[in-house]
Amino acid sequence: MKLDDVLAKRFVCRKCQSTGALVKRFAATGTGLSRMFDIEHNVFIAASCENCGYTEVYNPEVLEGKDDVGAVMDLLFGE
Repeated sequence: MKLDDVLAKRFVCRKCQSTGALVKRFAATGTGLSRMFDIEHNVFIAASCENCGYTEVYNPEVLEGKDDVGAVMDLLFGE
């Protein structure tokens, strides 16, 4: 299962405690030359609560770098 799908399914809003999220990836520029040439090499995942719209941003390099994505999700959202 893809990380985005796991995150959407297991998301629990910290604001309203509702479950489920809309998940999208977005890119952002860095600094210096990458900013000047509009090179978007920083990718992030945004998970927005389907109920209230509260949004959390995650770094996929950190999450995908783990051996067990399920264990990371358990750490973030509990079981």
